[in-house]
Amino acid sequence: MSFSLANTKFNKRTINQLLVATVLGVSASSGAFAQTAGKAADKKPAGTSTASETAPVSNIKIGFVNTEKILRDSVPAKDAQTKIENEFKKRDAELQKLAGTLRTKYENFDKNAPVMSDSDRTKAQRELSDLDTDLQRKRREFQEDFNRRRNEAFSGIVEKANAAIKNIAEKQNYDLIVQDAVTVSPRIDITDTVIKALDNGK
Repeated sequence: MSFSLANTKFNKRTINQLLVATVLGVSASSGAFAQTAGKAADKKPAGTSTASETAPVSNIKIGFVNTEKILRDSVPAKDAQTKIENEFKKRDAELQKLAGTLRTKYENFDKNAPVMSDSDRTKAQRELSDLDTDLQRKRREFQEDFNRRRNEAFSGIVEKANAAIKNIAEKQNYDLIVQDAVTVSPRIDITDTVIKALDNGK
């Protein structure tokens, strides 16, 4: 077929709209602590420091999720890919047939044009133009319908992924889970864990 969800590329803006980074623990409790510490800092004697200023941050647990991998390799994503391709298979075949017809007619016109009368040539040119216009319209409608259907399917997967990420963060005491980074250590990459949770329906 001429399309495949597996080959679909998602830009960062699209991914960020689909999957929101999960932040737990630190954002609430540490925020309140920071406010309290800030008030105390206003009253501290010169030359002293608060616990918040000297406490190490190495105990903060951070995870990373590769959204593109989830939308490509998880069982729900693969199932969605197969389902959508099956839904659009007939329309795709019709487009291929129409494109083949246009190509054949153009080749015949190109070969016979020198010996055709002006009226026949004009008629053939008009027919080719109408056929090409029809093909372009159907291709555009096909792509719009395909994109809309794909987005609907992936929105459901993203919702499940968000729920899985939140569940993992709560159970494994993650303070922060991000989805975009310049470089990531495999040690904090929990993408496979999220995929496994999705595959198991959890």
